Amino acid sequence: MTHIIKIICIALCLGGCKTEPPRIKDGKSHPRMVGDIEHDPKLDSNDFKLCYGDEKAYVGYGLEYEGEKPALIKKFEENYKPINIKGETGLLRIRFIVNCKGETGRFRLIGMDQNYQEKTFDNKLTDQILSITKSLKGWKSKKDNGSKFDYYQYLIFKIEDGLIKEILP
Repeated sequence: MTHIIKIICIALCLGGCKTEPPRIKDGKSHPRMVGDIEHDPKLDSNDFKLCYGDEKAYVGYGLEYEGEKPALIKKFEENYKPINIKGETGLLRIRFIVNCKGETGRFRLIGMDQNYQEKTFDNKLTDQILSITKSLKGWKSKKDNGSKFDYYQYLIFKIEDGLIKEILP
């Protein structure tokens, strides 16, 4: 009897496996992995190339920038023109890919208010922060067992009334 139960369990497990990517009602497929940043021709430059196709590392080495966080903060202090806008408060996250050559692309933004609810910040603020982030040229390539790889990086900006109060990580 237990042998039959095992066979039924295995059959149910195998029957649930599919070889196609999952589809949603409009017929589009889901990202290959949670958090993937797929190329969007409306947003992304065709010049930015991944070194290893869709294979990216999801590792947590923290900030990998020449001069580390002080150099990154200095770039924003030198280039950000403060925009004092009452009520423009919350967190702005910019997530992007750094390829094996240290080049960046596929930038995505998400804003959150103080209660972590989605928020759309004023374009004067987001355009400026995104532009400075895209101009950063000190990203380090990462290696594993001597091989360089593409990876995801993010910056989170703590904003209070349009002013950058902190940059994370």
